[in-house]
Amino acid sequence: MSKPMVRMVKLNGLQYNANRDPQAYRRMTGEAFRLEALLEGAGEAQCSVSDERGGALAQASVARPGRFSCELKFDRSGSRLMTLRVASGGEQYLQTLRLDVMAHAWVG
Repeated sequence: MSKPMVRMVKLNGLQYNANRDPQAYRRMTGEAFRLEALLEGAGEAQCSVSDERGGALAQASVARPGRFSCELKFDRSGSRLMTLRVASGGEQYLQTLRLDVMAHAWVG
């Protein structure tokens, strides 16, 4: 049995879990989301993050084992669905991430 190509996905320093309280991942407008994918195996991997329209926001080639990381900033509030893609040697990994951008900080 082979190891998974992506060992862990982290958002803002926390392991990404779609069931976690979304407040843990939220950012203010202009504040960076830090996305990391920890890669296993050997060879070169093509990594990218795209928005719901398929537009690439970040991309890089990463030697495996290794780490793909990027920062994403948005100037308008709202929820966005991003797709992390990692491809290497005929294998492909896809992960959909929800990024919530707030217009102002919570009070209270």
